[in-house]
Amino acid sequence: MYGLIWRVLPGNWFVKLIFALILIAAVVLLLMQYVFPVVAPYMPFNNATVTDGSGGQ
Repeated sequence: MYGLIWRVLPGNWFVKLIFALILIAAVVLLLMQYVFPVVAPYMPFNNATVTDGSGGQ
């Protein structure tokens, strides 16, 4: 998969590296801005409860 992406990118190795870094940054931005906020309410660790150990008294 990564070899295919590397072969498809244009230019020499330096230009390919720059394009690959831009692609990685774009994927991270897409995940952080759109995907993770939509999925977050369905994650089981969002409803944690913290108590002080006194038994509620």
